[in-house]
Order: sequence, then C-alpha cells, then structure tokens
Amino acid sequence: MALFNMENPLVLTFGILGNLVAFLVYLAPAPTFYRILKKKSTEGFQSVPYVVGLLSCMLWIYYATLKSNETLLITINSIGSFMEAIYIFIYISYAPKNAKILALELIMLLNVFGFGLILVLTHFLVKGSQRVHVLGWISVILSVSVYAAPLSIMKKVIQTKSVEFMPISLSFALLLNAVMWFFYGLLLKDFYITVPNIVGFIFGVLQIILYLIYKKCKVQEKLPSTIKPNIVISPEDNQNLEINITVNADEINGDSEERMVGLSN
Repeated sequence: MALFNMENPLVLTFGILGNLVAFLVYLAPAPTFYRILKKKSTEGFQSVPYVVGLLSCMLWIYYATLKSNETLLITINSIGSFMEAIYIFIYISYAPKNAKILALELIMLLNVFGFGLILVLTHFLVKGSQRVHVLGWISVILSVSVYAAPLSIMKKVIQTKSVEFMPISLSFALLLNAVMWFFYGLLLKDFYITVPNIVGFIFGVLQIILYLIYKKCKVQEKLPSTIKPNIVISPEDNQNLEINITVNADEINGDSEERMVGLSN
C-alpha cells in the first residue's frame, strides 16, 4: 500500500486539511472533560457520543486497511480513537455507578462485541471486493448517525430560541470538516467517504443558519411562579413594617432562591 497518493496532489491536499480540521473537532470536547476532571463529576453528561465515535473510528481504520492510498484516513481515525478512548476513560473514572455501568455495557456491546462481530463476518463470510463494499456501507450508516447527533441540539435551539448550547465555532468546524472529506472522497472516487460528508455538510449548513437566526434572540425571563409574602409588624413600633417575600426563581436562574425586600413605613 502506497504511503500517500501522489498521483493527484489535490487528494493529498484535502486529506491533510481534513486531518487538521478533524483534529480540531476531536479537541472540541476537551473543555467539557477538563470540567469533569476539575469537579470530579460528569454532571449528567452522556457517554454515548464518545463510545459511538470510537466505534466509527475503528471501522474507518479497518475500512482503510482494505484499500490502497488511504493512509490519511488511517492517521486521523487513529488519533480520533486515541482521543475518544481518553474521553471515555475520564468519563468512567468520575461517572456515578449507574452511568458507569451503562458506559461499560455500551463499550462491551458496541466496541468489543459489535466490532468483533463485524470483523469476523466480513473476514470469513465476505470475499474480495465485496468486503470493502459491505464494510463501506456499515461505516456510512454509522457516520451518518454521528453527523445526525446534533439534531437534538438543533431542536433545543428552536425551542429555546437560544444558541447557548450550539457554539458557532464547533458548527463551522464540523461544516469545514465535511467539506474537506467530501472532496477527498470525491477525488478518490470513494463513494463511502463522500456520502456521509454530504449529510455532514447539510447539517453543518443548517446549524449555521439556525445560529444566524437566533444569535440575537434573548430568552425572556419568566415572572416568578410563586410569591409568598410574610408580613411581620413589630408590636413595639408599628411604624416599621417588614415584608419578606420568597420567590421561586427556578424558571429564571435554574436554582431556587429567596429574596428579602424590606419596606419602611
């Protein structure tokens, strides 16, 4: 297998650019996991995206080893596998018991049993070029599901009219990543690399459109849902009137708080 495809310089160019952009995308969760390390808590984050991401990288490495001139596909997915494994290790280290068990079960189901089954079936039951086609379709389906993951975030943006949970930098990086790998696959005439990145491009454009629509929108603060006045009149001096008001501010700040308002009469 040739180390790099030198017949078409554009393939090498888009492959290298794709590696650089994809590396930045893999770095995107780093602040989240730094926060987990600092607080020693996963704070409700889920392990599913990282377990599925690891499986996707593993499949693309396997796919690339069956073809020639796919060194750049191997390099970035090797880096991706390493980084996803680190994220998963940190998650398991600080997740509560139930979340930790779920994460370990997912790893055994997808990354051990699932990948092992694909490896055995494609190696022994599928021969020649058909092996590449079968594995290619499996990789396409999984990659499309990974690209479709932001749908839940996009739904939240529409419902809340806030882009707080959809950083434009990550959306742009995902869009750029899809563009680079689309042209890489197109120039190599590799259908299985091209197709999922068309989906990635579409979702990337939709995310940026949503950002442009809602970036200036501010979530209107709701009025307090409950107000419980507690009026206390001093028997010694009825000229002083103190009113304690308890406000349930769950809808505003996410935490219940009490506010005291003192009035003098």
